[in-house]
Amino acid sequence: MSANVNPKVALVTGCTNGGIGYHIADEFAKREYKVYATSRRVETMDFGKSPRANVQTLAMDVTSDKSVQSAVDEIIKREGKIDVVVNNAGIWMVSPLIDTTVDQAKNIFDTNVISVLRTSKAVLPHMAARKKGLIINIGSLSGQVATPFSGVYDASKSAQHALTDILDMECRPLGIDVMLVATGSIKTNIISNAAKSSGLPSDSLYKSFENKILGRLQFIQNDPGAWTAERFARELVNRADRPKPPKYWSDGGPAWTVYLLRWLPRPWVLSIVWKSLGA
Repeated sequence: MSANVNPKVALVTGCTNGGIGYHIADEFAKREYKVYATSRRVETMDFGKSPRANVQTLAMDVTSDKSVQSAVDEIIKREGKIDVVVNNAGIWMVSPLIDTTVDQAKNIFDTNVISVLRTSKAVLPHMAARKKGLIINIGSLSGQVATPFSGVYDASKSAQHALTDILDMECRPLGIDVMLVATGSIKTNIISNAAKSSGLPSDSLYKSFENKILGRLQFIQNDPGAWTAERFARELVNRADRPKPPKYWSDGGPAWTVYLLRWLPRPWVLSIVWKSLGA
């Protein structure tokens, strides 16, 4: 790798080994960025097998104001700037709405939505001072077309999409770019907490749907159109590295199907989705 005396600096959240964030951080490093890969616990990240020495790991809990600000302050202290932030950390959950506890819902929204506000509040003053920067929020197709039995997750991604659109408009006078990525099916090596579920509560009104609901956990792995996390990271960084990154990008798995569904009357869409994933 050739020496770069003034490399761009990227901060990526949710970089647990094998996940999307891990591969995004690794891909930025291939492009000679100085990368700060973060996760709640440093020991969940291992870039030791990579020949790239330009990946640093930091502990950052995206649900903590103090932790986010501390990590950003540390990067600014070391590098003097942050060029790119990728808000990737998130929680997926498969459960009927009424079987989801309020605490679970709060945790999902805190991780998937409020964390974007936290990191933005921490990095935007530094980017605005230079009138330069890029914020990338990793959303989901589920934020555009809701699906049964993943309601709180879908609602959180819908809220994240709205927040990103607003952030984009409000960042324009500051000279900062904002990019929304609505992911389709992306295969990773991470087993979701939802996949460890022993099933529905014994008194659930949806016991007769249990096999269908638990089958949702294997949907991505069984989707023939699913992308690998490595491919997704490569395509994402290709776009992020452009002089003018796109405002929106979506691909992987059923991305084009969802695009077409959005043009249909909403009652039709809900009927199609229910027959495909619920009934």
